[in-house]
Amino acid sequence: MNTKRSLIFISILFILSSFIPTLGAQEVLTWHDCLAQAKENNPDLISSAEKVNQQRSGKDIVASSLYPQTSATFGASTSEAGSDSGSSATTNSYSYGINASQLIFDGRKSINSAKAADEEIIAAQENYRFTSAQTRWNLRASFVKLLKAQELIKVAEDIEKIRRDNLVLITLRYQSGLEHKGALLTAEANVAQARLELAQAKRDVELAQRQLAKAMGAKEFKVFFVQGDFIVSDTAAQKPDLEALIKNNPSVLQAIAKRNAAMLNISASKGNFSPRISASAGAGRKSSDWPPENNQWSAGLNVNLPLFEGGLKQAQLDQSRASYRQAQADARIAEDTVLVNLQQAWGNLQDALERVGVEQKTLEASQERSKIAEAQYAIGFISFDNWIIIENDLVTAKKSYLQAQAAALLAEADWVLAKGETLEYAH
Repeated sequence: MNTKRSLIFISILFILSSFIPTLGAQEVLTWHDCLAQAKENNPDLISSAEKVNQQRSGKDIVASSLYPQTSATFGASTSEAGSDSGSSATTNSYSYGINASQLIFDGRKSINSAKAADEEIIAAQENYRFTSAQTRWNLRASFVKLLKAQELIKVAEDIEKIRRDNLVLITLRYQSGLEHKGALLTAEANVAQARLELAQAKRDVELAQRQLAKAMGAKEFKVFFVQGDFIVSDTAAQKPDLEALIKNNPSVLQAIAKRNAAMLNISASKGNFSPRISASAGAGRKSSDWPPENNQWSAGLNVNLPLFEGGLKQAQLDQSRASYRQAQADARIAEDTVLVNLQQAWGNLQDALERVGVEQKTLEASQERSKIAEAQYAIGFISFDNWIIIENDLVTAKKSYLQAQAAALLAEADWVLAKGETLEYAH
């Protein structure tokens, strides 16, 4: 009877479990997954895109003065006038019409202002590219940090195992009277240190996850991991033409666009000294009855010539010229800065790649020495002090190799940023 009840109970649990979602399944993201999410959700990128839209609307505002300006009017009024005899008369008035005006000449001020606005749009678009490049760097740095943190857990586990194995061997030798207590305490301390570093590595993973989620623009945090390797794709083994690279850098192109806009603003400021000529016309009806019956129209040519405004227009022109000279200097600064950054980033990348090779050879040598030294120590051929130095070298080599691999990926990210590559650069 008990067996039958147990079978029924197990069957019920099995049925219920089919309705319970699987727990513990965590998302694994590739580098391309992170790129796709950042393109859609990163708030810095969204903000920069809206700045482009603002500049486009600003250009439309400036250019609107070049088109005919029309307006419709409607009026209705009632007035009452009294007389000495005490009587009063009420007068009604109704009117409607349409008026139009067209700018004919203003010394090309409006045209140059519209062209300057076009350059400001280009500057905003290049600023968007710069933001995209910076976002890519932040994303890549966060991705590499999480990748390194995940790998560091494996390294820490390997180190903790090495330390535990060492402790077992030393404990046996100590119990046999072949090793002193100081060696045993040192081995125990090394195990404690390895476990501490393993716990820290696990905590670092969570921090790196949150940093990467922020770089992607995630609206809510969910635990996830990343999948990737430590292979550098853009090695730039052959030094490229740095002078050619700066010609497409968003920082340089943004500065050039601002310089062009400032030059056009000088021409627009000169237009302030020219007469402003516009034509106007209007047509409508007006009478005391509704609908109005009496036609009326008007047409005219308006000329406005500034004579004296307390030096306002000259000051505006001087300000525009100063802004242009500043923009010229800013363009030179941008070119020089990008060129230096390219040279530095390329050199750092080559150094980092070579460092990976050196650390890999060091790790291989440390692993081989560790195998030999462990066998020698087990038979008493070398002392504890000599053996533990070799073991410590192996632990250091494991950490240094991982650090060198991560540093190479970050150096690659710096190189990509120096070139001005955006999120569309998928390497």
